[in-house]
Amino acid sequence: MYKIFFKDRVIILTKRIENDLSSDFSSILKYANQGELQQFIHHFEQDESRKCAYIYHHNANELLQHFRACFKNLPAAGGLVWNKDKTAFLGLKRLGYFDLPKGKIKATEIFEHAAIREVEEECGISGISITQKITRTFHTYHIKDQPIFKETHWFEMVYQGNEKPQPQVEENIESVFWVNSQVLPNLITNTYPSILEVLRSAKTII
Repeated sequence: MYKIFFKDRVIILTKRIENDLSSDFSSILKYANQGELQQFIHHFEQDESRKCAYIYHHNANELLQHFRACFKNLPAAGGLVWNKDKTAFLGLKRLGYFDLPKGKIKATEIFEHAAIREVEEECGISGISITQKITRTFHTYHIKDQPIFKETHWFEMVYQGNEKPQPQVEENIESVFWVNSQVLPNLITNTYPSILEVLRSAKTII
C-alpha cells in the first residue's frame, strides 16, 4: 500500500482493496489504463471535498509506476537527525510549517549522500552519519501548470557535534531547533501529513 498526499488529502494505492478500504473513502478506481487513471487523478485534484480515494490493481508496485508516470518526477531525500543522546531531533520551520530537513537529489547523487548534504545545508551543521533508512513518502504539488510527484527517501541520522544549527534562509527556512517529546505535540498540529508518516515510521516518536 502506498499513500500519495495531495496537501492534506490522500490517494491510496493498494493491491488488497478489501483489506485496506476505510469507511470514509470518497471515490475508488480499479486500474485499467493510463487515460482513466489520469482522469481520476484530475478529478480528485479539482474536487477538494474528496479527502481520501483509492486506486487498486493486482500489483501495487506496478500501480505506483503507472501513477508516477502521470507527473514530472522529482526524487528527494531527508533526515530525522538525533543528538548524541537521542533525546531530541532536529526540526525546522519552513513557510510557517513544522518540517524536517530534506531536498531534491542531484543527478549524480545516491539518496544517502543527498540526505546528508541536504541536512547539512538546511541546518548549517556538518559531521552527520546515517544509522538506518526509515521510510519513503510521496506527495504531489504544482510548479505553475506542471504536476510534480515527489518521492522522498528518509533516513535516521545522528549528530555528534556541538555546532549551533543555523537555518538556510534561501530555502525559506525560518528557524532550526532541537525537538524533544515535551514540545513535539504542539508542533505536529501544524505540519504536513507526510512528515507525520516519517515520525510514525520512526516508532520512537509518535
